[in-house]
Amino acid sequence: MTTNETLAQYSDWAFKSAFTVLVLAFVLLIIQYASAQARAVQDKELVAAGAAVDASVPGRVTERPAKPLAERFGGMGRAVLVVGTVLLFASIVLRGFATERFPLGNMYEFVAMACAAALLVGHVLLAKATYRPMWVFLLAPVLILMFLAGTILYADAAPVVPALRSYWLPIHVTIVSVGSGIFMIGGIASLLFLLRLKFPPGEEGTGIGGRIAERLPDAQTLDRLAYKSTIIAFPLFGAGVILGAIWAEAAWGRFWGWDPKETMSFIAWVIYAAYLHARATSGWRETKAAWINIAGFVAMLFNLFIVNMVVSGLHSYAGLT
Repeated sequence: MTTNETLAQYSDWAFKSAFTVLVLAFVLLIIQYASAQARAVQDKELVAAGAAVDASVPGRVTERPAKPLAERFGGMGRAVLVVGTVLLFASIVLRGFATERFPLGNMYEFVAMACAAALLVGHVLLAKATYRPMWVFLLAPVLILMFLAGTILYADAAPVVPALRSYWLPIHVTIVSVGSGIFMIGGIASLLFLLRLKFPPGEEGTGIGGRIAERLPDAQTLDRLAYKSTIIAFPLFGAGVILGAIWAEAAWGRFWGWDPKETMSFIAWVIYAAYLHARATSGWRETKAAWINIAGFVAMLFNLFIVNMVVSGLHSYAGLT
């Protein structure tokens, strides 16, 4: 099995281009976020001064233009975001063609797929205008992970080790990486939910936390988003763990061996199961459930970085030297 160096180079260029484009989208969306906050403050001042308000569009003062600055920057940011998502998927596909294998053989490729999944599902779950301000907070961890993938975690396009040359690779690892990406949305939503509870609408104040929370959806909306994304990711991740056990039996002659990666994946799965149970239990529905959801995402990050890069085990296929 050989590597097509030309396609591998194109894949790397597509990944770097995706990162650059997503940074641009991040900047545009931050400008939108800040501009919308400034506009909201000015609207309040105008209304307090007796300016006429257009009843057909809540909160819009009649003197304002049809498309405020915030909306223009937001539209550009979302358009650029689509381009960045397409480029990231292109980099994954090109690496697969370059190596003549499924492109999930090391941590660089896994993180790229998880980020692509988070972006793709984000385009669906955050499509409503209510959720759009959350793109700023989702892009932040995506860009951090992509930066780490392109620097510390980067691995040259090459054939995988013999243990990974199996039809189970695209099945097991794809499901786990996609589930991990969707869990990212739920973790961010729970963090913002806790922030919104501390700074409810109309009581944001003047501090940094209050200013950040001012443009966010209400707490119940954020809680529903966290629950919805976790409901999608939980069965995917669980199926990935089960399929991994089946692959382990085929490769190593046992379904479960308490390997560090297996153990940490099981712990993360249990934490997310506890979150779903807490979310449906009276008295745990709000802050306690949200903290459990965040703990689950922290466990996923620990599994990805610490277990892969520090702990030695049968799943040590990070591709790092």
